[in-house]
Amino acid sequence: MYGEDVLKGDWRRRRIVPEVDAEPDLVVEDAESGFCGAVVGFESGAVVLEDRFGKRRNFPMLPAAFLLDGQAITLRRPAARPVPAQRRITASGSIAVDGAGARVARASRIWVEGIHDAALVERIWGDDLRIEGVVVEPLSGIDELAAAVRDFGPGPSRRLGVLVDHLVGGSKESRIVASVTSPHVLVTGHPYVDVWQAVKPERLGIRAWPVVPPGRPWKEGVCAALGVAEPAEMWRRILSTVRGYHDVETPLINSMERLIDFVTEPAE
Repeated sequence: MYGEDVLKGDWRRRRIVPEVDAEPDLVVEDAESGFCGAVVGFESGAVVLEDRFGKRRNFPMLPAAFLLDGQAITLRRPAARPVPAQRRITASGSIAVDGAGARVARASRIWVEGIHDAALVERIWGDDLRIEGVVVEPLSGIDELAAAVRDFGPGPSRRLGVLVDHLVGGSKESRIVASVTSPHVLVTGHPYVDVWQAVKPERLGIRAWPVVPPGRPWKEGVCAALGVAEPAEMWRRILSTVRGYHDVETPLINSMERLIDFVTEPAE
């Protein structure tokens, strides 16, 4: 008449209700009201359920307050997932190797014409060069390039890359470069009179670099046209506008990437 004996078995043992993370789109039923819906969020400590008709209701996440596949459960808010660290990109556009120290310097080198060239290369490619163990050395122009190359003694495991300003057909620079014939030396360049000009003019708030009359020193003419007292001040302004490869012209980028690849290529 009264059914099964309620005292039969271990009636003192507490019923264990599983806890389930309220993940998005988990479909549960509110045990009291019978409202069935998918988890779509949280509001003021309650879970928000949305039924198949788009109706939404908020329910406190009380113990054993929901049914999942007919079984009583306690919903809990999922623990916050750690945000994956974003990959850091170097100024040159490559993926940074965080925590890696500078590699011991290779025998190979990259030469540039002057200290401004070296500073600009460091600003953009410095991280990459340290990882690769490549040292950049400024020259005082390239008039004696052939002799300097002979003194350096390039070889299969001692490569040399040279970045030259104003490397265009028929120029003095092109004739000097033609005298370097070692297969272990790569000379690349850009068409700009000076490395200053490889920085995009809009970064300085100008439409184009000033045209300097022939016979006048180019940097001096640029400073005069832009109302800057001296080249050192002008260079500080230029370098301060450079944050990465987007700030310089493509010919410089292509030339430097070729040089880095060349001097880091494994010796045969």
